[in-house]
Amino acid sequence: MVGGGAAGLWAALCAAEDGGSVCIVSRKPLAESASFHAQGGLAAALDPEDSPAQHFADTMAAGRNLCRASAVEVLTEEGPGIVDDLVRRGMNFDRQPDGTLSLALEGGHTRRRIIHAGGSQTGREITGALAQMVADNDRIEVLEETSAVALWSDGQRCHGVITEDGAIGSPATLMASGGAAALWRRTSNPWGAIGAGPVLASAAGAELADLEFCQFHPTCLSAPGTKFDGALITEAIRGEGATLLNQDGERFTDELAPRDDVTAAILAEIERQDGREVRLDLTSVDPARFPSVFAMLENAGFDGTREPVPVSPGAHYMMGGIAVDLDGRTSVQGLYAAGECACTGLHGANRLASNSLTECFVFGRRAARSGLGETSVAPPPPGPWRFDPPLVSTREAVWEHAGPLRDAAGLARLADDPYPLARAIGSTALAREESRGGHRRTDFRETDPGLDFTHLIYLPDGEIELRRWD
Repeated sequence: MVGGGAAGLWAALCAAEDGGSVCIVSRKPLAESASFHAQGGLAAALDPEDSPAQHFADTMAAGRNLCRASAVEVLTEEGPGIVDDLVRRGMNFDRQPDGTLSLALEGGHTRRRIIHAGGSQTGREITGALAQMVADNDRIEVLEETSAVALWSDGQRCHGVITEDGAIGSPATLMASGGAAALWRRTSNPWGAIGAGPVLASAAGAELADLEFCQFHPTCLSAPGTKFDGALITEAIRGEGATLLNQDGERFTDELAPRDDVTAAILAEIERQDGREVRLDLTSVDPARFPSVFAMLENAGFDGTREPVPVSPGAHYMMGGIAVDLDGRTSVQGLYAAGECACTGLHGANRLASNSLTECFVFGRRAARSGLGETSVAPPPPGPWRFDPPLVSTREAVWEHAGPLRDAAGLARLADDPYPLARAIGSTALAREESRGGHRRTDFRETDPGLDFTHLIYLPDGEIELRRWD
């Protein structure tokens, strides 16, 4: 198991509880995963007036005719059961005075269906609880501060993982290494979210998918030159009444539209204002509902209780990743993936808010159970390839050429970047000659109906194949 975020911890628990022996390889301590920093919650149809069918419809609408319907059906049908399981395990989700779960509203959702813990500290609460469960399970070994530098693969079958301390053999290897949004210079993600999982998987012979789709979160703090630039201001705050204002103090968009629409509206307003950022007015929101957000703003020098704060979009979530089926299988036997590093097609071209944590649990459990069916075979000698992280220049190039707005000339410049994932993002974004969801081309501004439900598969040799998923 590579990765110590929500998907990896949960998959490890599921595998161990079903009789498997698990080793988790985590580059950082478990308390420093991207999941730990997540402000959003879990989306599931829990309200009596809601339904999995409505959650399905909202997800498909947000995904801009690119979602894999079968993956959306699995998530929306299995999501409520996952929440029940977590509650039985003692997760402390926020509740109403009458004891019922508190359900929040976020962009793109037509019903209140987002559960949080500690307001905007859901990731901290969930990963902390999961880490304790993992520590208490004798069938799970955790190797913290240990980096995976390659997969033990012959291109057809994965036999385990190679770490900086040596090889670990296993009949099944699950990549749960997190996302790639920190490959963009301006990001809401921890600095280590560089897409190492897809790079390792591709080098091992696995197919990747949907790499042209990164979601840019509309409301990241704008504080250039400081460590707070790009800090996330959770969408749930807009669900509780925060509004977006231009330089004239006027609202200019529907704050609860899907994220790609809100991002596009903000970018248009910034352009109209000659590059000046827009502002988010949180003054009507009770700080006690989102204590970590207001504390972050105070540390950054802003008083969100008294005046609007400057915001602009930042890279937030990678819809693409290692191509998998609904049970987490990749194109390489014995290799599985779950969480943000994986691509089931669930999110399409634009992730519906808070579906990602639900995805970690629903598809992490499926991948874990599927992997238990693998059997060991004699491995070949480990190959020579080892992972190298991206340079600062790569982050600058990806932000400049594959940021919220792209064109062919800029994307073509990524072809010679030394980091494999930057090259893959550039080539797939160049090949998709349309604008859809998080992928906005200034030279192809319209959506091409001929590409509806068509995914760009990035093959290990760098070729791109168009594929439709059921």
